[in-house]
Amino acid sequence: MTLADQMTRCPRPFDPDSAEDALARVGWAQGPARDLIAGAAGSSPHLHRLVEREADWLEGAMDDPDGALPALFDDLRAGAPDARADALRQGKRRVALLIALADLGGAWPLERVTQALTDFADLAVQLAMEASVGAEIRRGKLPGTHGDELADAGGMVAVAMGKMGAGELNYSSDIDLVCLFDETRFDPDDFHEARASFVRATRRMAQMLNDLTAEGYVFRTDLRLRPDPAVTPVCMAIEAAARYYESLGRTWERAAYVKARSAAGDVAAGERFLSDLTPFVWRRHLDFAAIRDAHDMRLRIRDHKGHRGRITLDGHDMKLGRGGIREIEFLTQTHQIIAGGRDPDLRVRGTVEGLAVLARKGWLPVATADRLADSYRAHREVEHRVQMIRDAQTHCLPTAPDEFGRLASLMDRDADELRTELRARLEEVHELTEGFFAPDPCSAPADDGDTFGEDIVGRWPTYPALRSGRAVQIFDRLRPEILSRLRRSAKPEEALAAFDGFLAGLPAGVQVFSLFEANTQLIDLLVDIVAVSPDLARYLSRNAHVLDAVIAGDFFADWPDAEGLRADLERKLAREDDYEARLDAARRWGKEWHFRAGVHLLRGLSTPEQAGGHYAAIAHAALGALWPHVVDEFSRKHGAPPGRGAAVLGMGSLGEGRLHARSDLDMIVVYDAAGEEASDGRKPLAARTYYARLTQALVTAMTAQTAEGKLYEIDLRLRPSGNQGPVATSLTAFRDYQAGEAWTWEHLALTRARCIAGAPAVAEAVDAVLAETLGRSREAGAVLAEVATMRARIASAKGGAGPWDPKVGRGRMQEIELLAQAFALVSRAGPQSWRAGLEAGVAQALLGDEEREALAAAEERLWALQAGARLVSDGAFDPETSGAGAQALILRLTGTDGVGALRDAIDAETEAAAEVIDAVLSRHAPAG
Repeated sequence: MTLADQMTRCPRPFDPDSAEDALARVGWAQGPARDLIAGAAGSSPHLHRLVEREADWLEGAMDDPDGALPALFDDLRAGAPDARADALRQGKRRVALLIALADLGGAWPLERVTQALTDFADLAVQLAMEASVGAEIRRGKLPGTHGDELADAGGMVAVAMGKMGAGELNYSSDIDLVCLFDETRFDPDDFHEARASFVRATRRMAQMLNDLTAEGYVFRTDLRLRPDPAVTPVCMAIEAAARYYESLGRTWERAAYVKARSAAGDVAAGERFLSDLTPFVWRRHLDFAAIRDAHDMRLRIRDHKGHRGRITLDGHDMKLGRGGIREIEFLTQTHQIIAGGRDPDLRVRGTVEGLAVLARKGWLPVATADRLADSYRAHREVEHRVQMIRDAQTHCLPTAPDEFGRLASLMDRDADELRTELRARLEEVHELTEGFFAPDPCSAPADDGDTFGEDIVGRWPTYPALRSGRAVQIFDRLRPEILSRLRRSAKPEEALAAFDGFLAGLPAGVQVFSLFEANTQLIDLLVDIVAVSPDLARYLSRNAHVLDAVIAGDFFADWPDAEGLRADLERKLAREDDYEARLDAARRWGKEWHFRAGVHLLRGLSTPEQAGGHYAAIAHAALGALWPHVVDEFSRKHGAPPGRGAAVLGMGSLGEGRLHARSDLDMIVVYDAAGEEASDGRKPLAARTYYARLTQALVTAMTAQTAEGKLYEIDLRLRPSGNQGPVATSLTAFRDYQAGEAWTWEHLALTRARCIAGAPAVAEAVDAVLAETLGRSREAGAVLAEVATMRARIASAKGGAGPWDPKVGRGRMQEIELLAQAFALVSRAGPQSWRAGLEAGVAQALLGDEEREALAAAEERLWALQAGARLVSDGAFDPETSGAGAQALILRLTGTDGVGALRDAIDAETEAAAEVIDAVLSRHAPAG
């Protein structure tokens, strides 16, 4: 398809004489193609010159614009290295001319225009690098290399930065390159010679691209984005560059690498370098301090370029001025830097693409992202036409009326209408971006001499979080708002003391305070948390990064299903390169989801029963996702698991699927060596030893105190023979034990067992053992007699733990759940929840409907007390020591109006439950 066939618009000639002069050189042009050339050459002296010089080539190019550039690129690749400088300059003229006409005629959208310019830049750098490095190789100056190493430039790579990296070059762009070489390809004794050779090659490459000759120039080339350019050579070793960024890299350099791309030379080495920079560019936690850094950069640019004033169209800089291109780029990149460490989907290079993914992920309103994307495209088109006029490296609108007329003609617009539209777009962009970078200060009133908490507030400057000047600056802006909200809490002095505990435990302040400044709704959440539980506030100070999850998308959305949770963790583990990093990633993930479950319960988004399921789903996901990595790590040393592998059997509350915020995990590991006596690895182990140590490896993976803390405490005491038995049980031993040796209480425990992780075939076999064991016929009286004996022993050993203990005592959770397990065991129905167990009792006429309701009412209220108490503290609820916030939470969860009413309800319901249990055990006791 010809270019004329693809046109959707056409510029008009500002200077008709120039247009006629250009048309005289292209007698072959007819119809729309002739009008396009006339409008372009008649408004742009630069395009006029290009038409004069490249008229013959242009005819074929306009007949097949889609094939013209690939053919031109092939010709350049095939050209002789000694003629490359002139060939690239001719190529640049042709590329610029064809792309300009395709752009002005509306045949190519902005993204294709900028990508085509970038593709030529990539090729030009590659060919210039090959020529320069090739000269070094031919002279014998690059040690250990040969002529066949030109494709990857002997280990040298050009990393494209900025617009080139993102595929967004404009007509007069500089190209920003960081030139590096792979030092691992050279002997250490040859390092200095190789570096000197690459430095010479880099300088010659830049000259080939940059120098203005009779044929023009290719690209102005800027090498100053490399580390510390005042003292470092123009081409550095990759290792030295990586070490610089790891130790000294600054925020603006992080922003620069958002768009970085390995563009020419040893592209594979460049990609490895960029991959190694991932932790530098993309921080693990939300980085709202980047907003202040970006804002400061904007202000420095404005001061340096003199763009602090109001928007005035004459001479306005479309790139750096208010409401310009850089404002949109900064907003996009800053959002990416804030959240890209947590969400790799945000790590895109293009500005429009970045806006789209930010909107899709909820970081920007869709309407805002769309408006900014539209304005970005419009701004870039204006910028391109300004540059087209005279091939000037400028981004400024013309000041002279004639020059503005040329711009309007290139856009086929009325000059006054264009001015009106430009001003409106610039003002809209400024309004949309300025509020993000420089939001209005907190509107809370100043202290005005108020002495609220002056003793506590007076010691804040001594805390570690406020030891840096920058932290103090941010916190000073936040403090009036924080104090105002603390004053409005139910018990202000208690809330202030709890906030003081949070602040005192915070090891550093800049990131957390920046997070609060950018998301003031988090202050409300923090006040809610500290008002409920000083203990939870202290936890939050040590793990403040969990607040990231609140603003990272769907924190307050409905809870995902178990498969979704596990898939989420598996994705995070897959991103990590080594085992220790995966353990840390699992801990970060677990803490964030625990925090989410707690906040949902705190804010009333979940009931205590639902929260129990949420906490259990987190534990199931953690075990299920970590188990394969534990096995893989163990197998590296000792070989693959002998036989069919192992399964993790969740017991107790873990198996039932109801945990609270501080639950341990009860489990049994069952393995099937399938006749194999040992593993086959570097250090083989006997099967029994192998699985015992693998179980210990799993326990360590869950419980070890790493830099990110621990996941869970693990309890293996419910395994066959308890602490006296092996930590992992063979499938055969498990089956035989349950068939002939297990006590009734152990079979009762199996009614809550569930395979959580491990080899599917072994889990299926374990399920078969459970079904066989629980499916046996049992006489109800005998089972209930055993329960009565156990109940008596527990009461004798533990007695009642106090009126506020939800678990131990007459008619409390332990007794109700034990009876429910007995009903489940007698029913032969397999693993059951406590509620299903009570229903089984009714179905077998072992329990009446009213009795079931009495037991359920006590269990529900006691579980609500348990879930609330464990959320706010590590011990039982004590109204004498609990603050007003904790009491309010407990009362809301238990559905009572006051501490006295709660005590009365617990006493009445547990006594009623105890009487039901007494009656059931009495009437079904064996005769005699």
